[in-house]
Amino acid sequence: MSKKMKNLKNPASITAKDIITKYKLSYQTVNHYTDFGLLPVLFKEGNVRLYDRGLVGKRLKQIRALMGEGYSLRLIRKKLLGI
Repeated sequence: MSKKMKNLKNPASITAKDIITKYKLSYQTVNHYTDFGLLPVLFKEGNVRLYDRGLVGKRLKQIRALMGEGYSLRLIRKKLLGI
């Protein structure tokens, strides 16, 4: 991890690896949500991505609730991002 990455890593940020562990998601799911725009990346260097810890928790809670109501990811994206 570079010096710049270490400076950005703080309690307010979370790595993709930490998301996988904390929220019990697969690596593919985190990548899909990131590529789909549901989990915006704060900073990326090489294979390491940092996300806003608070936003990740909030978004995943919303995604799970909406999926439980039967919404597709496409509709969830529209609802959360206003697209």
